[in-house]
Amino acid sequence: MTLASNETQLASAVRVVLMRTTHPGNIGAVSRAMKNMGLNQLYLVNGADETSQEARRRSAGAENILESAKVISSIDEALEGVHIVIGASARSRKMVWPLMNPRDCASLVLDRVFDDQSSHPIKVALLFGQEASGLSNEELQRCHYHVNIPAAADFSSLNLAMAVQLVCYEIRMAMLLDKSGDAPHQLTSSILSSDDDGWDEPPAAVEELEGFFKHLEETLIKIGFHNPDNPRLLMTRLRRLYQRSHLDKMEVNILRGILSAAQKHTK
Repeated sequence: MTLASNETQLASAVRVVLMRTTHPGNIGAVSRAMKNMGLNQLYLVNGADETSQEARRRSAGAENILESAKVISSIDEALEGVHIVIGASARSRKMVWPLMNPRDCASLVLDRVFDDQSSHPIKVALLFGQEASGLSNEELQRCHYHVNIPAAADFSSLNLAMAVQLVCYEIRMAMLLDKSGDAPHQLTSSILSSDDDGWDEPPAAVEELEGFFKHLEETLIKIGFHNPDNPRLLMTRLRRLYQRSHLDKMEVNILRGILSAAQKHTK
């Protein structure tokens, strides 16, 4: 499957359900967070007015998520057709419930959504509660799993949109890293040096580096910075410095151009 098809399958399988949201701006911010992460199914249960100017302003380009949101009056409607319900909870309960961090939650969602052995598509609901109080006990009991964001103990309350963004981000990252596609590697891999895929110039070959080190030593001698009769560890340390940088071909050419200009100036 391609990356685009994986994104489409994930978007059709995962819905975000907001329970009793009090601030329309949070609904707009959640819409933006969802669109950032490639999700588009928003369900609003007994919440603020999603058509308000504040909601549209905070959506910042994700107005289509707001406009297509399903506005309903009960959790039963929100969970209709769903197979797995995961509720966000920051509060401890006397009775232990299956609890996950967002990363493990993402792995579970992917395993179920992309289960090739399943005879029918699996639907997942991510349930988020009211800003001040979170999900009620009754709402949490409707969940198969709880997901808890391990924030700092002395300041663990997250803004609603931030919580949605974080959980949705983990799900998207899990999809990019685990699913084969046309370019998931380019989206998730770090590009730190010329050795990495995506760098704009090929890495310098060993012989090119050796030519540079020879040129560097000659130049340092000419400008009086390096004494070959008492070299100490100067060239060894410079070699370590430049080799640690993983120079590319263009960078070696630039450095050698600087050395040539310095030699001409010395003459």
